Amino acid sequence: MLSIILLSYFSGERIVHAYQRLSRLMDQESIPYELIVIDDGSTDNSFETAKKLASQHSNVKAYRLSRNFTSHYSIFAGLSVCSGSCATTISDDEQQPYAVLVTMYRLWEKGNHVILPHRIGRNDGPITNLLANLYYRIVNYLSDITFPPGGADSFFIDREVIDLINTKIHAINTSVITEVLRMGFEPVFVPYIREKGTNQQSRWTLKKKIRLFKDTFYSCSTAPIKMITRLGLLFSGIALVMVALYSYIAIWGNPKFWGEKLPGWTSTIVIISFFSGIILFSLGIIAEYIWRIYEEVKGRPGYIIRKDGDKPAGSP
Repeated sequence: MLSIILLSYFSGERIVHAYQRLSRLMDQESIPYELIVIDDGSTDNSFETAKKLASQHSNVKAYRLSRNFTSHYSIFAGLSVCSGSCATTISDDEQQPYAVLVTMYRLWEKGNHVILPHRIGRNDGPITNLLANLYYRIVNYLSDITFPPGGADSFFIDREVIDLINTKIHAINTSVITEVLRMGFEPVFVPYIREKGTNQQSRWTLKKKIRLFKDTFYSCSTAPIKMITRLGLLFSGIALVMVALYSYIAIWGNPKFWGEKLPGWTSTIVIISFFSGIILFSLGIIAEYIWRIYEEVKGRPGYIIRKDGDKPAGSP
């Protein structure tokens, strides 16, 4: 059985539409499946719609999180409650063609544990396209994981991988796709052209994108720490050279050096300001790692699934 995790956030009736499309496709391909709707703290009627759908169809399950944790933590939540032999995710905007699910399922039947659909074409506007391509280039260059061309935010994984994620990965300050790429299973890539999807305004805000970039970058890369070490060695060497140079000028040199006077306060202010900036920048990077260690040590959950009887997030 295939577990399809539908990421819902202010989805409304799109949940029903997605189920109808999936049902026709899965029945046509004779693929047994369950649809797990994870409502990510919506304050509209999305969860009620999903719950009603679940009451009408035995292969639909509806869950909601206690607040908006963002889609990447919704995926962790979905994997924790799915019961299929394999699992994948879809969003309610239908930008990934559902036919790709069939292709990945057939590859899984052949024994592949990790299948990654990746975009070979997208039409999100020049600025969004530029930032997305820049994001994947930076992560691929500086981290120990490699995203496929065009990037990937979905996956199709075997039960073995699902169990590893549920038991070995602490779902905080990371994403499932990142952890899947780090596990070492050789992925199979499935290219697709991203569809236009629904006309609804995207709720994947710039703030959430920046958070994802930081989580991915700091959880998969030691490049910033190595950069601090290299900068320290470089500027320590420069400082030694400057100490030797200024000592020579002060003891044996001419008051004028290369035709210019050398007032002591100017060089002192420049050097202190420069190295103070380097120190603060380095402390900022170290603080990002320490903060993540602190969050990990506290052991707080990355998501919380509410009971059905609880009120929706944001309700009085």
